[in-house]
Amino acid sequence: MAKWHGFGRCKTRLSKDIGKSNSAKVQSVMTKHTISVAKFLQENKLIDISIAISGLGLSNCRRWSRELGIKKFNLQGKGCLGEKMKRQIIINKKFCTRQKIKNVIFIGTDLPDLCHQDLINTLKDLQQNDLVLGPSNDGGYWLIGLSEKIMSSQIYLPFINIKWGTENVLQNTIDNFASKKLKYKFLEKKIDIDTIIDIENRK
Repeated sequence: MAKWHGFGRCKTRLSKDIGKSNSAKVQSVMTKHTISVAKFLQENKLIDISIAISGLGLSNCRRWSRELGIKKFNLQGKGCLGEKMKRQIIINKKFCTRQKIKNVIFIGTDLPDLCHQDLINTLKDLQQNDLVLGPSNDGGYWLIGLSEKIMSSQIYLPFINIKWGTENVLQNTIDNFASKKLKYKFLEKKIDIDTIIDIENRK
């Protein structure tokens, strides 16, 4: 899930402290880092990448995706984050079925500490769990992995009754699984970069 790093159109909270130009540069660097990590796994035939873009029209999305070296892209569309992620699952469903892809992993582009092992661990954990979550410092998550079981019959669970953009996102997500016999696992907590404090806390 990636947002175009346009001047004044990304990292608005961070831009209040370091300026719009610098915050756009930070977003660009983090996006390229995320893509680099994902492409390493794709080159080793462990995953297939589909980038979901916001902040650009269709033709510009196509050009940016090409610049990043990614063949498959979609627009995120309107709505809350949950609606956008669910939309990507629906859009990519035929491709996943055709390629026999059973699991889906969502990652954002706000994580300079993302590494190859994070995704490898997620793939392994999805073999034994229905859901894998990477908790973030702000009460949300930096990664969510959905198993074949979730994809086939419980796709709504991670995306309903969530107060998106609040410190309760992770807890709301877990609460959705409380009444179901579904297994989930946490990865290590990481810091999403949204404010200058987040950057300082990484030191």
